[in-house]
Amino acid sequence: MSENSMEYGAKLSSEQQQQLLFMMLVQQHEQIGMMGLGKLKDPSTDTVSRDLNAAKYAIDTLRMLETYTKGNLTSDMKSYLTHVLSTLQLNYVDEVKKPASDTAAQASSEESPSDAAGNDSQENGGAAADGES
Repeated sequence: MSENSMEYGAKLSSEQQQQLLFMMLVQQHEQIGMMGLGKLKDPSTDTVSRDLNAAKYAIDTLRMLETYTKGNLTSDMKSYLTHVLSTLQLNYVDEVKKPASDTAAQASSEESPSDAAGNDSQENGGAAADGES
């Protein structure tokens, strides 16, 4: 952590620090999801590729976080989490619906669209593809 970061953190109240950490956690999973959806470049490989399993993991994690923090978030934090989750879910559904010709080159690194849209939703209580928030 840089000296500036530590100084800035020291100026925040305990509640503000917790909210900042919560937002950073949500943002990390948003970035994992967007990289998995092929919407962001992976900084470790400097390439854009799709991995719907990684995207689904990020969405499922955020849904769990939403469930376990219900009633314990400020309205701003709840809105932020809901917005990020909705954006990821809508993008996930768009990617799953893409024709096979668009995704054939990346098929080895992701689940098939039929698995993502149907089979996993039963195992994970209606996970990412059902669009619930």
